This record gives sequence, structure tokens and C-alpha cells, in this order.
Amino acid sequence: MAKALGISAGKNRSNTRNGAGGADGFWDRPVLINLLADLLLLGGGVLLAWAAAMALQRLPVFPLRQLVVATPLDQVSRAQIEYTARSVVSGNFFTVNLDTAQAAFERMPWVRTATVRRLWPDGIELNLEEHRAAARWTPQDGEPRLVSTRGEVFLASSREALPVFTGPEGSAPRVLARYEEFGDRLGAIGRKPVVVHLSAREAWQIRLDDGLVLELGRDQPRHPLAERLSRFTGNYPAVSGAVRSRLQTVGVVDMRYPNGFALRAGKS
Repeated sequence: MAKALGISAGKNRSNTRNGAGGADGFWDRPVLINLLADLLLLGGGVLLAWAAAMALQRLPVFPLRQLVVATPLDQVSRAQIEYTARSVVSGNFFTVNLDTAQAAFERMPWVRTATVRRLWPDGIELNLEEHRAAARWTPQDGEPRLVSTRGEVFLASSREALPVFTGPEGSAPRVLARYEEFGDRLGAIGRKPVVVHLSAREAWQIRLDDGLVLELGRDQPRHPLAERLSRFTGNYPAVSGAVRSRLQTVGVVDMRYPNGFALRAGKS
């Protein structure tokens, strides 16, 4: 009886070990099998959607037939828009990448901002905001640059007779503000600035439309630029005709003195 019980107990232990070993196999774990199936279905769905999108892009359905420019333009030409559109606009009405197109249009000269949207059923609408040039700015890497009426520097060229600004990079808004201030004060004597220069040491210089150069120096609380320029405009009408005719020969009016100014010959 005891021997039979011992054998029976040994068989039970063997069956228990075999059962535990089988439970460790992948195919005996339904949770893992279901997870793998879900991943395979998800991957297959992604591939199928990608293939369908590629096929839809190549199918001759909902093709783009027109590009409508909704804003009047002064500087950007139709040829520039057509060239850019041919380079970046691809796909059909649903698959065209509007963000890529917008970025490409904004890289065109004179364009400040661009907005692109779909125009049902077969076009896209383009809205462009152009820069308005206020002055020329120091070229960079041989590329001409302009300053807009907002004080923004942009790559472009112009045939207009624009004033010239020079100064450290990033100072264009300040130079533009000073140009407008100087122009208001000089307009009282019939003159206007054609060159405004800001040095690295924050000193200001103006060249007038008659060739005369005004050295204004640095703006200081005790001797502000407005005071120096007012001193010049206040004395300008009192200068005799003979002396005024010599101003171009003199060339430079140094306004950096606290209570007066000095005349000196300009550079030959």
C-alpha cells in the first residue's frame, strides 16, 4: 500500500513539472498572441494607408488646375510666382502640402508673409504681403538688402532712389526711427537726409541731399541729438548766401560741441 502510494505521488510530481514547463511557451499565452496580432494589424493598416495615399496622389483625380493670387502685387512678378509654384506645388487638391508651398513663397524676394489655402474644386489661393522699402541696407555676402517701413531687413534690390542706412546688425529699426526724426527737423529748412550712419560706438552721422555731412556724435542726456540738430536748423537760415554756397566745399558740420558747431573741409 505504501509503495503504491509512493509511485502515485511521483507521477503527480512529474505531471506538475511538465504542466509548468508547457505554460512557459509563447503559444500558451493568449495575451501575447493577441498583442502580436494587434501589432501586425496596426502595421498592416499603416502600410495600406500609405500605399493608398501614394496611389491617390498619382491618380488623375482632383488635379490642381489653377493658382489664384488674391492680393495685388507691386514687386513680385508673375514669373516668380509661376516658377516657385512649379517647384513646390505637387499632388492633387487633397494631397498638396500647403505648409511646404507657403514656406517656399515666403522665401521669394519682397515677400514678407504668404498664406496658401485650398480653393475648391481644383485650385489653391495665394495671399502675399509685400515689404515696403524705406532704405538700402549694408549688403551681406554680396547680396543687396533693403530696410522695410517696419524696420525689417530683407534680401532684395530696387531701382528707386532710396536713402542709405548703415549700422551694426540688428540696428535697422533704430536707424529708421532716427531717419524719420531727422527728416522732420530738416524739412523745416528744405533739406532731407539721404544717408544715415550709426557707428559701432553709437555715434550718428547724416549726409544731406546737398552733400553736406552733419557729425552729430553720440546721444547723451545732457546734450541730446535733437538739441544739436535744432541748433543747426536754427542757425541755417541766418547763414549768409555766400557762406551757404561754401557749405558743400566745407563738406562737414561738426555738431558735437556743447554750444556751437565747427565747419571743416570734407574728404576729397
